[in-house]
Amino acid sequence: MPDAPAPLLMLPGLMCDARMFVPQLAAFDGALAVDGYGDADSLEAMAQVALANAPERFSLLGHSMGGRVALEVWRLAPERVERLALLDTGTHPVRAGEAGGRYALRDLGRSKGIAALVDAWLPPMVHPDRRDDLALLQPMRDMVMAGGVDRYERQISALLNRPDPTHDLHLIACPTLVATGAQDNWSTPEQHQEIAAAIPGSILRIFEHCGHMAPLEAPDHVNAAIAEWLTLPIDEKERI
Repeated sequence: MPDAPAPLLMLPGLMCDARMFVPQLAAFDGALAVDGYGDADSLEAMAQVALANAPERFSLLGHSMGGRVALEVWRLAPERVERLALLDTGTHPVRAGEAGGRYALRDLGRSKGIAALVDAWLPPMVHPDRRDDLALLQPMRDMVMAGGVDRYERQISALLNRPDPTHDLHLIACPTLVATGAQDNWSTPEQHQEIAAAIPGSILRIFEHCGHMAPLEAPDHVNAAIAEWLTLPIDEKERI
């Protein structure tokens, strides 16, 4: 008798928590989401938080910074990862200008508070047509506000000191989904094409009319991609 499918475990991105995955938690029986990373200030420490809250074996989905955390989870415990999904994320090292942009938001938060930081950072993360959509933005704003400036500082420190996973992508042998919003200007479709090309056998999906916050912006399309990914066959030779 084949093993039961591994439960879906989802990892949120910068300043986000389990609320990023409300539509997915409702759609997939037994799905779990890590509800933030506490005081962790490195991607490896965040991966350890995820592993401490994970079933023995799981299908792993990471969104945004959570995609980078997912790669750290896979690096630390590949035998526990049955499938891997990387949404609206990146694998590249720190680029020119990235630190300055993150520090400018940090300084805005320090001087004017978390609300000013969130109001500058969050709207450009969604599709331009949705930036006045309070039904979408207000729950996200509440979620991000809850972290406070201190958490933002810890998490951007983790991102600016991130490891380079690009040399290991070709070693990923489990069924892998790579996906992003067509209008994600932070984690572009072209960036995800490169990631998918580096991971053997991965599938690439682009969500139309969607920015960076795909799980909440385009839940039907994201859920369809997840459902497809969860049915991809597993090479029994890779099951540890």
